[in-house]
Amino acid sequence: MAVAERRAFAHKINRTVAAEVRKQVSRERSGSPHSSRRCSSSLGVPLTEVIEPLDFEDVLLSRPPDAEPGPLRDLAEFPADDLELLLQPRECRTTEPGIPEDGKLDAQVRAAVEMYTEDWIIAHRRYQHLSAAYSPITLETQRERQKGLTRQVFEQDASGDERSSPDDSDDPRHSSGSPDDTPRSSGASGIFDLRNLAADSLLPSLLERAAPEDVDRRNEALRRQHRSRALLTLYPAPDEDEAVERCSRPEPPREHFGQRILVKCLSLKFEIEIEPIFGILALYDVREKKKISENFYFDLNSDSMKGLLRAHGTHPAISTLARSAIFSVTYPSPDIFLVIKLEKVLQQGDISECCEPYMVMKEVDTAKNKEKLEKLRLAAEQFCTRLGRYRMPFAWTAVHLANIVSSAGQSDRDSDSEGERRPTWTDRRRRGPQDRTSSGDDACSFSGFRPATLTVTNFFKQEAERLSDEDLFKFLADMRRPTSLLRRLRPVTAQLKIDISPAPENPHFCLSPELLHVKPYPDPRGRPTKEILEFPAREVYAPHTSYRNLLYVYPHSLNFSSRQGSVRNLTVRVQYMAGEDPSQALPVIFGKSSCSEFTREAFTPVVYHNKSPEFYEEFKLRLPACVTENHHLLFTFYHVSCQPRPGTALETPVGFTWIPLLQHGRLRTGPFCLPVSVDQPPPSYSVLTPDVALPGMRWVDGHKGVFSVELTAVSSVHPQDPYLDKFFTLVHVLEEGAFPFRLKDAVLSESTVEQELRASLVALRLASPEPLVAFSHHVLDKLVRLVVRPPIIGGQIVNLGRVAFEAMAHVVSLVHRSLEAAQDARGHCPLLAAYVYYAFRLPGTEPSLPGGAPPVTLQPATLAHGPGRPASLYLARSKSISSSNPDLAVAPGSVDDEVSRILASKLLHEELALQWVVSGSAVREAVLQHAWFFFQLMVKSMALHLLLGQKLDTPRKLRFPGRFLDDIAALVGSVGLEVITRVHKDVELAEHLNASLAFFLSDLLSLVDRGFVFSLVRAHYKQVATRLQSAPNPAVLLTLRMDFTRILCGHEHYVTLNLPCCPLSPPASPSPSVSSTTSQSSTFSSQAPDPKVISMFELSGSFRQQHFLAGLLLTELALALEPEAEGASLLHKKAISAVHSLLCGHDADPRYAEATVKARVAELYLPLLSLARDTLPRLHDFAEGPGQRSRLASMLDSDTEGEGDMGGTINPSVAMAIAGGPLAPGSRASISQGPATAARSGCALSAESSRTLLVCVLWVLKNAEPALLQRWAADLALPQLGRLLDLLYLCLAAFEYKGKKAFERINSLTFKKSLDMKARLEEAILGTIGARQEMVRRSRERSPFGNQENVRWRKSVTHWRQTSDRVDKTKDEMEHEALVDGNLATEASLVVLDTLEIIVQTVMLSEARESILGAVLKVVLYSLGSAQSALFLQHGLATQRALVSKFPELLFEEDTELCADLCLRLLRHCGSRISAIRTHASASLYLLMRQNFEIGNNFARVKMQVTMSLSSLVGTTQNFSEEHLRRSLKTILTYAEEDVGLRDSTFAEQVQDLMFNLHMILTDTVKMKEHQEDPEMLIDLMYRIARGYQGSPDLRLTWLQNMAGKHAELGNHAEAAQCMVHAAALVAEYLALLEDSRHLPVGCVSFQNISSNVLEESAISDDILSPDEEGFCSGKHFTELGLVGLLEQAAAYFTMGGLYEAVNEVYKTLIPILEAHRDYKKLAAVHGKLQEAFTKIMHQSSGWERVFGTYFRVGFYGARFGDLDEQEFVYKEPSITKLAEISHRLEEFYTERFGEDVVQIIKDSNPVDKTKLDPQKAYIQITYVEPHFDTYELKDRVTYFDRNYGLRTFLFCTPFTPDGRAHGELPEQHKRKTLLSTDHAFPYIKTRIRVCHREETVLMPVEVAIEDMQKKTRELAFATEQDPPDAKMLQMVLQGSVGPTVNQGPLEVAQVFLAEIPQDPKLFRHHNKLRLCFKDFCKKCEDALRKNKALIGPDQKEYHRELERNYSRLREALQPLLTQRLPQLLAPNTAGFRNSLNRASFRKADL
Repeated sequence: MAVAERRAFAHKINRTVAAEVRKQVSRERSGSPHSSRRCSSSLGVPLTEVIEPLDFEDVLLSRPPDAEPGPLRDLAEFPADDLELLLQPRECRTTEPGIPEDGKLDAQVRAAVEMYTEDWIIAHRRYQHLSAAYSPITLETQRERQKGLTRQVFEQDASGDERSSPDDSDDPRHSSGSPDDTPRSSGASGIFDLRNLAADSLLPSLLERAAPEDVDRRNEALRRQHRSRALLTLYPAPDEDEAVERCSRPEPPREHFGQRILVKCLSLKFEIEIEPIFGILALYDVREKKKISENFYFDLNSDSMKGLLRAHGTHPAISTLARSAIFSVTYPSPDIFLVIKLEKVLQQGDISECCEPYMVMKEVDTAKNKEKLEKLRLAAEQFCTRLGRYRMPFAWTAVHLANIVSSAGQSDRDSDSEGERRPTWTDRRRRGPQDRTSSGDDACSFSGFRPATLTVTNFFKQEAERLSDEDLFKFLADMRRPTSLLRRLRPVTAQLKIDISPAPENPHFCLSPELLHVKPYPDPRGRPTKEILEFPAREVYAPHTSYRNLLYVYPHSLNFSSRQGSVRNLTVRVQYMAGEDPSQALPVIFGKSSCSEFTREAFTPVVYHNKSPEFYEEFKLRLPACVTENHHLLFTFYHVSCQPRPGTALETPVGFTWIPLLQHGRLRTGPFCLPVSVDQPPPSYSVLTPDVALPGMRWVDGHKGVFSVELTAVSSVHPQDPYLDKFFTLVHVLEEGAFPFRLKDAVLSESTVEQELRASLVALRLASPEPLVAFSHHVLDKLVRLVVRPPIIGGQIVNLGRVAFEAMAHVVSLVHRSLEAAQDARGHCPLLAAYVYYAFRLPGTEPSLPGGAPPVTLQPATLAHGPGRPASLYLARSKSISSSNPDLAVAPGSVDDEVSRILASKLLHEELALQWVVSGSAVREAVLQHAWFFFQLMVKSMALHLLLGQKLDTPRKLRFPGRFLDDIAALVGSVGLEVITRVHKDVELAEHLNASLAFFLSDLLSLVDRGFVFSLVRAHYKQVATRLQSAPNPAVLLTLRMDFTRILCGHEHYVTLNLPCCPLSPPASPSPSVSSTTSQSSTFSSQAPDPKVISMFELSGSFRQQHFLAGLLLTELALALEPEAEGASLLHKKAISAVHSLLCGHDADPRYAEATVKARVAELYLPLLSLARDTLPRLHDFAEGPGQRSRLASMLDSDTEGEGDMGGTINPSVAMAIAGGPLAPGSRASISQGPATAARSGCALSAESSRTLLVCVLWVLKNAEPALLQRWAADLALPQLGRLLDLLYLCLAAFEYKGKKAFERINSLTFKKSLDMKARLEEAILGTIGARQEMVRRSRERSPFGNQENVRWRKSVTHWRQTSDRVDKTKDEMEHEALVDGNLATEASLVVLDTLEIIVQTVMLSEARESILGAVLKVVLYSLGSAQSALFLQHGLATQRALVSKFPELLFEEDTELCADLCLRLLRHCGSRISAIRTHASASLYLLMRQNFEIGNNFARVKMQVTMSLSSLVGTTQNFSEEHLRRSLKTILTYAEEDVGLRDSTFAEQVQDLMFNLHMILTDTVKMKEHQEDPEMLIDLMYRIARGYQGSPDLRLTWLQNMAGKHAELGNHAEAAQCMVHAAALVAEYLALLEDSRHLPVGCVSFQNISSNVLEESAISDDILSPDEEGFCSGKHFTELGLVGLLEQAAAYFTMGGLYEAVNEVYKTLIPILEAHRDYKKLAAVHGKLQEAFTKIMHQSSGWERVFGTYFRVGFYGARFGDLDEQEFVYKEPSITKLAEISHRLEEFYTERFGEDVVQIIKDSNPVDKTKLDPQKAYIQITYVEPHFDTYELKDRVTYFDRNYGLRTFLFCTPFTPDGRAHGELPEQHKRKTLLSTDHAFPYIKTRIRVCHREETVLMPVEVAIEDMQKKTRELAFATEQDPPDAKMLQMVLQGSVGPTVNQGPLEVAQVFLAEIPQDPKLFRHHNKLRLCFKDFCKKCEDALRKNKALIGPDQKEYHRELERNYSRLREALQPLLTQRLPQLLAPNTAGFRNSLNRASFRKADL
C-alpha cells in the first residue's frame, strides 16, 4: 500500500503536535506500520517463517509448576492423571453369555470365544472432553449456557409494552388547534403544566463535588457488578462447517440390526374347528427372490385341540410358546411380503380333499352339519393319535408389508413426516452402514409407521405340485397384479388376526435367535417374543461381536420316481450325528412350536401319494463349538402309511444319505444334490461323502443325485471364505506348533509352512468383502500379532513384518471400500475407528486396571536396542505367565526356544513406523488412503506401551528410543510432502491426509517430548512454505495449513502447550526494527516504551517462540488478513473462525473460570488487538447507513480511489447531520479516518467475519489484565491509538441491539445478510424503524434508484412481505434471541467503556491529549447514541459525566459539534420510557449546563444546542414520548432548585427559562405525533414548522434536514434532494451576508436553475440576522465546507432519484467552490460523477427506463377532515402507481383514523356538490392527472426529463353526455378538460402541493372526434417511424385502424360527422378540420402498410393481403365523404385557425 495513502489514514487527528508529526514522518520513511508487518517481529523473523520454538520440556524443567501461585499452577503442566487405562466391559445383549462351555475347543473357536468375551481396552485422555474437538460449542450448548441471563431493558422494546400506560392517555391538548396555528401557540398553559408535573428520582450524590479519582473508582466498581462471565456464550456458536477439529468417540461395535418390526399373532379361527393347525411366518423379498428371515413357528390352537396331540407331545418348552416375533429388515423395499403358511397333522387324502370341509362348511350352519362335523372330528382324532408326529401342507397367504407401513402411517403422516424424512441420529447409529437403500421406489421405511392390526380372511390352499420357493415367488409376484390368478381360486376362509408395529427400542421378554434371554428379561416365566434372524437381501458389512454358530438345512426336493416298491407318502428325517452310532445324534435341532426346545431328529411335512415331493421346510441347528471330521448330517427317508393296516409298520425307511460337515478343516455349506442309498450305510461311512460309490451298496437310480438339499451357516466362528479359512488355519497351526499338518490335500511340514503363510497373507486381499468385514477384528488382531510376535519356525524367527503390514493395508482398504457409504465427514470408517478405540490391544498383554500392578508381559524394545538388562529376567517373566497366557500356552521346548521367542517380540508402534517409512509405492498408496487408521493404531500402541509398562513417570524425552522418533520424523515429513503434492490432484485425499497428520501430531503431544512435536510442526510448515512460492493456487494450500493449525490448537491442553506462565524473555539484542518502530513511537510515556510489553502485543519473535501454537494461529490470521492475501474471503473466515472457536472453548472450560487464570489465557491473544487495529480499513463498516456502501457502490466508483473521502454518499443518516454527530459533512470522519478510507487495499472482510473478529477483540479486552492494557496503550503512537479508538467505535456499531421487532422480521437465513445493514445510525437517532419504512428500505436496496416497486404503504403488501421473511420460529425462540442479543450488546458496550476508561487514564499525562480525548468522547457519544440497554446507559452516562467534569474544555472551548451531539443524545435519553435512563440523562444534562455556566456565567452554547436538538429530536423520532421528556425537564428544574452551590447566581433562573422554552417547542410539535402515520400530513406539518423557524436559520436548516431524512426514509429521493437544495440555498444566503466571495453562489438566485421554488429561502434578510451574534448560525453547516456537504448530498439524492440533469445543475454551483479550494481530488470525483450522470442520460433518453412520478388530484370533502375540508391537492406518487393503489391507501388510512363506514371514495371526476353529501361522512375524490404544457412551453421542454421536472399545470379530462351518462353514441359524446395549477412546482420539498387555480373547457362531439383521430394518426406515425421497427406493434395499430369490425372506428366517425354538411356555419371549421385529419390518417395508413410489407415474413403474406383489402375498402367508403366541399370556407380566418386545438380556440364552457 502506498505510503501516502497509508499516511492519509493514519494522520487525521485534530491538532497533532508538531514533534509528533516529525516522528510520524520519520517513521513512515522507515516503513509504515502496516507494510512492515511481515517483518516487524523483534527477532527479525518474517511472519511467513516459523520461528524455532523453545524446548518445551527444558523450559518446564527450569521452571517447576510450583513456582506459580494457586490457580495458575494447573496451567503450567499437563495434569498427572492425563492418561489412563479404562477397561470397559463389553456390552452383552443377553443375560447369559451364550458361549460354548465344552472344554476342548480348537484354536479357531477359542480365539473367537476370547475375542467375543474380552473387555474393551481404552487408552483414555481424561481431559480430552474439554477440548473443542470433543465438546464442541454448538447452538444447543450455547442455549444451555445462556440459561439464567437477566433481561436487559431497552428503550425500543419498552416502547411497545408501555403504550397503555396512563402517561400516554389522550389528553385534549393533543388535538388542539389546526396545523395552521403558529408554532408558538400554547405557551402559558405549558408553563403551568410543567410546574405541576412530578420529577423523576434524583441521583443522590450528584451535586457533591468529589475528587475525580474517587469518582472513577466508584464508577469502575459499579461497572464490575452483574457482568456476564462469558462474553462468547452470547455470540452465535462458531460455524459448524469450519470445525475441522471436530471428532467424536466411535460407537462401540454392536450387533447389526435393520429396521425392526414386531409381529404379534393374536388369533386364528376357521369356520369349523376339528383339528390343530400350526403356523409358520417368514419374510420374503420378491425382487431379490430371497427368503429374508428364518421361520417363526406359532401355535394358536385351543387347549382342547392341543389335547389331541397329547400322545406325542413332551412338555412344551416355554421358548416354543412364543406368539410374537421381531423381524429385522436391513434393506426395506416395497417388495417384501410376510408369508404365513399353515400345516396340519398328516391324514389320509391329498391336500384338496383335506381342505374341502373348510371351504364348504360355514360356521352359521354348525347345527345343520352337526353329524358331518362329528364324523370329521372323530377322524381327526384318530389321525392325531396315530400320525401326530407328521405334518402335511395345508394353506398359505401373504401380507404385502409396504401397504401396511404406508397406509398405517397415512393418517398421521403429517406429524411423523419429520421422522420419516430424517431418521434420528440414534436410528442411523443403530442401523449402521446399511442405510444405503437404493433410491426411487425402494425408499421405503419400516421404522416410523403407526401400528396396525390386520385380519387376514383369505387363505389359498397349498398345491402339492407347487410347494417350492420358486413357485411361491411366482405367486407373490402375481399377487401384486390387479388381476391376480389367485383371486379366481376358491379361498379357505378363516380369520387370522395379527398386529404389526415398529419394534420398541428395548422390548421385554425377548429371546435371541439362539434362544438366549435378551436384557431386560424381568421374569423367566413370561411368554417370550422371539427375535427372528435376518438373512439380508444384500451384503451387510458389520463385524461380528458375539458368538453365533447356526446351521440351516433346506431339503428342496426328492425324486423317487424310479425307486421300486411302496414309496408314496415320503418324509425326510434329519439328524446331526457326532458319530455313526444312532445314539450319537445330538439334540441340536431347534424345536418349532409347543414342543421341546431342542430335538435329536426332525421330519419334513408329507405330501400325500407323491413319489417326487418338493419341500419348503427349514431346519435350524445349533452347531457344536468343535465340529470334527466325524460330524455329519444324516438324512433318512421314510414311507409313512396313513391307513392302519395290520402287519404294516407306521414308517418304513426307504433310503439313506449324509453330508460330512468338515472338509479339509472347513465347514461345508451350499447346495448339494446327493445320491440316496437303499441300504443302511456301512461302518465309518461318515468320513466319506455319499458321492463315493462304496462297494456292495445299492443306490436309488444308479447312484444319481436324487435328493437336493442346501446348507447355510450363520456363524461368527467359521468365516466360510477360502482365503480367510486358510489364513486362520495357518496362524493357529503356528500358534499350536502341531506339525505336520494337513491343509487341503497337501501335508505341511515346518519347512513349507512359512511360504504358505506368506502366500496366504498376500491372498487376503482376494477374500470376499462380507466375511472379511465380519471377521475384520480377528484378521487385524492376527496381523498385529504377526508383526509384534514373529512366529518361530524350526527355531528360526521368521520376520513377517513387511508382508503383514502390506496385508494390513489391503485389509483396511477393503473394509473401507465396503463401507464407503458409512464414512464420517473426515473419511474415517466407523468400524475401523471402533476397532482401534475399543478392541485393539497389544498382543499378550492382559491389562488390569491401574489399581493392581499390570502383569509384566510387555517386552520392551527388542533386546538389541532395549536397556541393557540381563536376558534371564525376561525368561523368568515369560515362563511364569506361559501357563495362563494362551499366546504362550505351548510349554517352551527349551530355553533357546524361549529366548528366541523373546528376541522376536517387537513393539507395534515402532514396527508400524518403520514399515511405513520403508514401504514400497503400491503399499504406501494403500496406507496413505487410510493413513488415519495407522496413525491411530500407533498412538494407541504408544499409549498402551506407556500405561502398561508404567512409563508415565519417565521424563518425556526418555519415553521412546531415538530411532523410533527418527522414523516418526521421516514419516511426518513424507506424509506432509504427500499432502502438498496431492493437493492439486486429489483435494479430498489431501484434506483427509492433512487432518490425519494434524490429529496424529496432536495425539503425540500427549505422549512424547512436546518440543520434538513442535519441531515436526515447524518442519511441516517449512515444507508448505517452500511449496507456496511455486504453487499455482496457494489458497488451497493455505486452507489446508489453516486446518492443520486449527486441529493442533484443538488439543485439550492447548493453553499449557503455549507456556502461558513463563514471562516473555525479551530478545537479547533488540534488532534495529524494534528501535525504529517502538522507541520513537510512544505517545504518552516520557520514558522509552517497555520492549517486553510491546512484544507481548505484537507477533514478535519472542511471542511466537514461546507461545508456539498461539503464535502459529495468530500468524495464520495475520497472513490471511494481509491486504495482498490470496483467496482472501475464504481464508478470513477460516482463520477468524479458528480463533473464535478457541476462545469459545476457553469461555466454556471450567479450568479457566477464574479471572486470574483467564487473564493469563488472554495474554496468548494480545496480538489480536494490533492485528485488528491494522485491519481496520478492511473491516465491514457497521457504522454506515442502511446498506449504503452496497447501494451507492455504483455511484461511488469514481470516488473509490480517494483516501478518506466518501464524497457523494449521503450521510448515514440525515438525522446525524443535525445532531452534529461524529460525522463530518461528506464522510464518516472517524478519528483516524480509518474505515472511511475508500482505498481499501485488499479484500474487505464480510460482515460476518468482521463481527466475529470484533467479538474476539472484545474477548481479549474483557479478559486481559487492565494494568497490562494500560501499559500498552501508553506505548502506542498517536495514529495507532486513533485506530484503536476507531476499532472500539466499530465494535459498538457491530453489536448494536436490533430490538425484538427486528428479530421477528429477520429470517434466520437473511440474518447474516442483514447484519450488514443492522447497525444503522439511522436507527440510532430515529429510533427503531417501523415495518413500513423497513419495507421501503428493503425495496430500495433491491433497486439502485429508489423504490421502483410501487408497494409503498399498502398494508396488505407489507404483511405479506413480513411473513414471507419470517422463518417459523416460536415466540419463545424469538424472545430468547432478543434476550441474548440484548446481553451481548450490553456486554460489548461495557467492554468498550472499560477500555475507554483505561485509555483516558493513560492519556491524562500526554501532550496530545485533546485530540485523543476528543476522539474518546466521540466514541462515548456514539455509544450513547446507539440502541443501548438501561444498564449500559447508566454506566455510559456516568463515564460521560466524569469525562466532562475532568476535561470541560473539550466541549466548551473546542468546536461545537461535540457539544451539539452530546445535547442531542442526552435529550433523547431524557425522553426515555425507562425511568432509570431518564434519571441519569437529566443528571448529565443538568451537570452539562452547570459546567458551561461555571466557565462563563452563561450557558448560551448549551442553550442553543439543546433547543436545536429538541426540535430535531421531535421532528425525526417517531416513538418519542413527550410526556417523559416533560418529566425530565421537571427533574432538571428540581436539580437547579436544590443546588446549594449556585444559589446566589442567575443560574437557576436561566435554567427555568430554558426549560419553559423547551416545553413550548414540545407542545408545538406534539401535533406532529398525531399525524405520524400520514406521511403527507406529517411532511406538511414539518414544512409548516420549518416555515415558522424562518427567523432562526439554524433551526430551519435542521427542519429541512429532518424533512430530507423523512423523505429519504419514504423513498422520495427527488424531494429529499429538493430539501437539500433549499438547505444549501439557505446557507448560501447566510454566507453571502458574511463575505462576498467570487466562487460562492450569490444566495438563492444561484439555485434557480435547479428549482424555481428555491427563492423562498431569500426571506432571510439583514434585519432578521446579524451574523456575529453568539450561537447564531454557528452550526457546522454554515461554512463553505458545510455548503459543499449539503450540495453533495443533494447531488447524491438526485442521482438516487434518477434526476441526472439536476445533478449537473448542482455540480455547476459546487465546482467553482472546489476550484477555489484547489481540491482536485474531489473535482476528479465530481467530474467522474458527471460523466456517469451524462452517460446514464444518454442510455435512458427515451425515458422509459426511468419513470419519475405519477400525479393525482385528491379532493377532501367533509367536516371530518378539519382544515383539509374542500381542499384540493396534487399528490405525487411513485412511478406506475395505479389509481386503485392510491385510493386503497388513502381509504385504508382514513378508515383507520375515522372508523369503519365513514370514508367514501367518490368514483367519478365530476364536480362535487357539497349539499348532496352526508355531513357525517368523509369523502375523498381522486383523479389521475397528467402534466400539461402550452405549445410554446413544449419548444423548451424537449427531453423526457424536461417534461417531468418543474411541473405546475396538470390536466384531466372527463367524458360526459347531455343526459348525464359518462359515455354515449358518437354524436352526443362531449368531454370536459380541467386544468389545475399548483402553488409550487414539482418536485418540491413536499409530495403534495395545494391547487391554487382551476380552469375548465368543454369539447363538442366533433371536437372529441378530431382529438381521437389525431391521436390515432399519431400512433400510426409513431409505429411506422419507430427505429428499430417493431412489427408486432405496427400490426396491432394497423389492425385497430383498418380492421373492418372496429367499433366506433374511423369509418363510423366519418359516417357520423362527415356524411352531411353541418347546418351551423360555426361548425364548418371543425368539419373541415376533421376531413383533413382523415386525409392525413389515410396517408399514414398507407405508409404503415408499406412498412409492414417490408417487415413481414412469408408466413404473414396472407394476413398482409387481408389488411390491404380492408384498407382499400375503408378508402372507398371514405372517398365520397372526403371529397365534398363546404359551401363557404371562412377564407379570411383560416390562418388564425392553424392551431385549432389551442386553448384560445375552445369555446369557454358556460360554467
